[in-house]
Amino acid sequence: MKHFLLLIAAALLFTVPESVNAQTQDVKDVRATIEQLFDGMRASDSAMVADAFTKDAIMKRVATNQEGEVMVNTGNLDSFLNAIGSPKEQVWDERIGSYDINIDGNLATVWTPFEFYIGDKFSHCGVNSFQLVKKEGDWKIFFIVDTSRQSNCVES
Repeated sequence: MKHFLLLIAAALLFTVPESVNAQTQDVKDVRATIEQLFDGMRASDSAMVADAFTKDAIMKRVATNQEGEVMVNTGNLDSFLNAIGSPKEQVWDERIGSYDINIDGNLATVWTPFEFYIGDKFSHCGVNSFQLVKKEGDWKIFFIVDTSRQSNCVES
C-alpha cells in the first residue's frame, strides 16, 4: 500500500496542467518573436524584422541628452526597417543577456538587458521593454521602449 501511495503522489507531482503547458509554449513563442527581430537585424533582413512587429508598432527610447535632461524620443518603424535593410559594412549585433517574460492572456511583457555591437566593436548597452500581443495565434511586438548608454551596463 505504501508503494502504491508513493506512486500516486509521484504521478501527481509530475502531472502538468494544460494551462501550464500552454503558458510554457507561449513563453517560447514570445521569445522566438524577439529572437526573430535580432536575427533579422544581424542578417540585414528587413522583411524578417517587420514580421516580428504589428504594422502600427510604437518605438520609443529613454535617453539623457548632453545637458543631463531625460528625454523620451519616438522612433519610426518604417525608418527602422529601412535602416535594417540598407547595406552595411559590419553586422548590427544586439546581444540579449536574459529574458524576463510575463504573460496574461494575449498580452506579454518582456524585459531584456542588451549589449549592442557593430561588427566586433561595442557600441552601447541598455534594456529593452517589449509589449507583445497574440493575434491569430502569433505573438507580435506592438510597443518597444529601450534605454541606451555606453557605460554602467547591466550584468547579463
